[in-house]
Amino acid sequence: QVQLVESGGGLVQAGGSLRLSCAASGVIFSINAMGWYRQAPGKQRELVAAITSIGSTNYADSVKCRFTISRDNAKNTVYLQMNSLKLEDTAVYYCNAVIQRTGTYYPSNYWGQGTQGTVSS
Repeated sequence: QVQLVESGGGLVQAGGSLRLSCAASGVIFSINAMGWYRQAPGKQRELVAAITSIGSTNYADSVKCRFTISRDNAKNTVYLQMNSLKLEDTAVYYCNAVIQRTGTYYPSNYWGQGTQGTVSS
């Protein structure tokens, strides 16, 4: 069994910052890409940022130069530093990871439970 546990969401004023963390636990052989998605009320879930096992990153245009994704492979943890937050960044943020469990041949896609990030004016 593999779990992704997120933390760090909350309420912040526009222009402020939040830092999200997501730790993977379980019988893990390897973790490929890790990323963050978000879903605002009435909208589809969208990719915010992703990072490969060797540190290559990509970002949604809407968050470039404001958000930074990073990972600590020794801790099986991915982070999202969110700066200069805007009202439109309000959403539930979901961690995602492609993980191969020990004893299996192929990786599978896993999701965290989501953490709320709310930006107020």
